Amino acid sequence: MKKIRWGILSTGNIAGSFTEDIRHVPDAEVMAVGSRNQASADAFGQKYSIPNRHPSYESLANDSDVDVIYIATPHVFHAENSILCMEAKKAVLCEKAFSIHAGEAKTMIQTARKNNVFLMEALVTRHFPVIHQVLDWIKDGLIGEVRVVQADRCIRGDFSKEDRALNSELGGGSLLDLGIYVIGFSSMIFGGPPNKATGFGFIGDYGSDEQGASILEYDNGALAVLTFALRTATVNNAYIYGTEGYIKIPDLFAVPNKATLHVDGQKIIDFEEPILGNGLHYQVKEVHRCLRVGLLESPRMRLEESLQIMETMDTIRAPWDLKYPNDSTHIL
Repeated sequence: MKKIRWGILSTGNIAGSFTEDIRHVPDAEVMAVGSRNQASADAFGQKYSIPNRHPSYESLANDSDVDVIYIATPHVFHAENSILCMEAKKAVLCEKAFSIHAGEAKTMIQTARKNNVFLMEALVTRHFPVIHQVLDWIKDGLIGEVRVVQADRCIRGDFSKEDRALNSELGGGSLLDLGIYVIGFSSMIFGGPPNKATGFGFIGDYGSDEQGASILEYDNGALAVLTFALRTATVNNAYIYGTEGYIKIPDLFAVPNKATLHVDGQKIIDFEEPILGNGLHYQVKEVHRCLRVGLLESPRMRLEESLQIMETMDTIRAPWDLKYPNDSTHIL
């Protein structure tokens, strides 16, 4: 089978982890890396044996040896970088959160459709075998009607103002960095956006949100109760409670290797699937599956859903007086 050729846009930590994990996908080949300078591109390329090393993102986007590009820059650049690559007719896998706000997400989707190219948000959780099993349990009615989802995605980090995670100029903060996991999880379980969304967030000394919580309301009063934080450690479990039973995905639910089904108070099934590497290769396999059959978006991570998730996060943060650099414009 002809290999699908990847380009890596950016040379940060997540770009390195992603490049390592592509090795678990036999029909994938990393052909190029792009950075903001030649030295960085050369260092990354040498470390991961990447032949084409570009001193600019524009040069990478126009590399004829590349089929699809992984966007690994900070949140504030996701829309700009994705659009650059899609205008060059490249397929794009854009790291979560998809964009800074819903206006950017709309422009990204419009650009993908205008250029007839594939686009997907890299919300890795939903591509794991464990998650596929969980969705099958729910679809088969084993826990009845889903009534409540509880999920936490929190870490404790000692970040400086310059660190990307809490740098407000780069779109840092707990909502976009970690809230996306729990809000995206709820969206997946309930199959769409909430009817109502509210939440509280703490804005720290750096001007970014250090922690937050949200309650989302769905049809028939179903609820999602979610927390996210960058300075507060928790047990990162997820629970899906139904009328007949519940499912637990233990720490770390966002990168799951196990789920347990409980019915009528009894543990029925443990499903386990060891994770290769960092677990990032599952989304690569999904991109390949879509490209092989000519899909322009993934049915597991629809573009409309990525937009809806951004709209939900915009609604949640609106009362916090939390501002991002790109809030005043839709794009460029």
